Amino acid sequence: MADPSSYRPKPGQIPDSPGVYRFRDEHGRVIYVGKAKSLRQRLSSYFQDLAGLHPRTRTMVTTAASVEWTVVATEVEALQLEYSWIKEYDPRFNVKYRDDKSYPYLAVTLNEEFPRVQVMRGAKKKGVRYFGPYAHAWAIRETVDLMLRVFPVRTCSAGVFKRSAQIGRPCLLGYIGKCSAPCVGRVTPEEHRELAEEFCDFMAGRTGAYLRRLERHMQEAAEEMEYEKAARLRDDIEALRRAMEKSAVVLADATDADLIAVAEDELEAAVQIFHVRGGRVRGQRGWVTDKVEAVDTAGLVEHALQQLYGEEKGDAVPKEVLVPALPDPVEPVAEWLADRRGSRVDLRIPQRGDKKDLMATVQRNAQQALVLHKTKRASDLTTRSRALEEIAEALGLDSAPLRVECFDISHLQGQDVVASMVVFEDGLARKSEYRRFQIKSFEGQDDVRSMHEVVSRRFRRYLRESEKTGEWTVEEGAEGAEADGPEEDTAGPRDDNGRPKRFAYPPQLVVVDGGRPQVQAARRALDELGIADVAVCGLAKRLEEIWLPDEEDPVVLPRTSEGLYLLQRVRDEAHRFAIAYQRGKRAKTMKASPLDAVAGLGDSRKQALLKHFGSVKKLRAATVEQICEVPGVGRKTALAVAAALAESTPPAPAVNMATGEILDESEG
Repeated sequence: MADPSSYRPKPGQIPDSPGVYRFRDEHGRVIYVGKAKSLRQRLSSYFQDLAGLHPRTRTMVTTAASVEWTVVATEVEALQLEYSWIKEYDPRFNVKYRDDKSYPYLAVTLNEEFPRVQVMRGAKKKGVRYFGPYAHAWAIRETVDLMLRVFPVRTCSAGVFKRSAQIGRPCLLGYIGKCSAPCVGRVTPEEHRELAEEFCDFMAGRTGAYLRRLERHMQEAAEEMEYEKAARLRDDIEALRRAMEKSAVVLADATDADLIAVAEDELEAAVQIFHVRGGRVRGQRGWVTDKVEAVDTAGLVEHALQQLYGEEKGDAVPKEVLVPALPDPVEPVAEWLADRRGSRVDLRIPQRGDKKDLMATVQRNAQQALVLHKTKRASDLTTRSRALEEIAEALGLDSAPLRVECFDISHLQGQDVVASMVVFEDGLARKSEYRRFQIKSFEGQDDVRSMHEVVSRRFRRYLRESEKTGEWTVEEGAEGAEADGPEEDTAGPRDDNGRPKRFAYPPQLVVVDGGRPQVQAARRALDELGIADVAVCGLAKRLEEIWLPDEEDPVVLPRTSEGLYLLQRVRDEAHRFAIAYQRGKRAKTMKASPLDAVAGLGDSRKQALLKHFGSVKKLRAATVEQICEVPGVGRKTALAVAAALAESTPPAPAVNMATGEILDESEG
């Protein structure tokens, strides 16, 4: 932790003018960008007594190691420059806004003398009829705007309603026919309540009877030559049909059902619910929960049912509930649902047809919700800071590990052994710093020896890179500090000259995927290079235990710990990166071309041959002279290509001599 007084500008250095300032940490990274009308006043406020600063500000100034500023002419320029720098540097201490609102409902306040239609969020209130939830509030307002023509129910607030009653003049909606204006007595309280109840019936899905009644009234008005009334009813019917079209028909036979899907991993689960009423999706909601106990999908479904219907009764519980897995046992849950509804509830897993297809859509939404939650959780500064502090406390580190590197080994039965290195800075993945390694072949291949090799290679190269800058301290007399070794895989990031990029700077913590043997191998590699100021730990998958190299027993963090969550994300990302690399190498091996056997034939001429002939089959049928026509291919190479393809010619297919049918067709 840095002392802000060590980098505080001297009195008189800071100009009293508009500008933008940047705080940097000891590695030169921009950690905060701000603007000020007066740079002198604003920057001076950061260098007061630490006890008087906001906790986040205190963390920022103690993390920083320097401050710099740029003077601009106006505050507008300062605003523009601040935005540009925040976008460029993505500082960890700058606020990132998130929408954490609850799901909106369309609500009708039947508990009032003059019921009101409005958008509501949060806990449900007694005496209020709810429809939804909806994904967006604007979707509710669009629907209400269409329906107010037919059901001119009050939508104004209590203040507007009271004022209109006092002045004896309705609001604008009353003048344009989208409110029955009960505030000025155009309708009685009983008539207005009847309008609100008809509105509720229509939203509840009882649309067919109402539309038929309107159509009958329209025909009667036309027969009696009341054409203006008939035209108004025609427009009302069209408005209601447009409102109905806002919800797509997904299930036939006017189905009332709730569909519940679950997406989960070892730590968390996302539940997504689609509410279908009258065959249409009327609402959608969902939440994410920590798996603080050992629970399977069926258990998660049971918890979801309790969450959904614990306070619901009557029609709020649908006739049918579709789930991905049935609670065990299912009978008590089905009875409980039937008791809440007052009649039988069909609780089952959809097996075929439209309901199974819709369940797949709900499942995709659940998976996306889980991914979005993890992204939001990782981007929250307070959560990340708490996670890093918990890791530092659990491992006995002097400060939070702002840069963490994790290594993982991947292979297929000892073949195509590769390793990955992923980097997390300030709790966020920094993919531009990822590295992939090919493990050299040696007898007795195992994860422990591979881990020792890859950690040695990573830090040996960093030592060579930092010799010119003196950024690293190596203990004198350390064995192996100058030893040579294989470089990392050439598929890693490269600079403008085609050379592998340098490692940015050393980590404070190295995490390995594995238990104590892998941790000890990584620690031994660092000791051999004389590196003593990098902590090492391992995370074992089975029980999520944290292993330290010199401890007999593992460190166990609570399953709800943000520190454990961050370590798991780092470990899982390293595993994903290693698996992807290993599978890619294996796929290339399996897709070997017969041209690979031609000595001296590089990738460029292979591509030229395939582009010229279109396929290996056509190339195999070509003569040596035709092969020589390809630019860059001489006669000697053409002869070698023809010989290699002749050796790899597939056997002729077996043919039924009586029918002429191919019995065993092979690829050409």
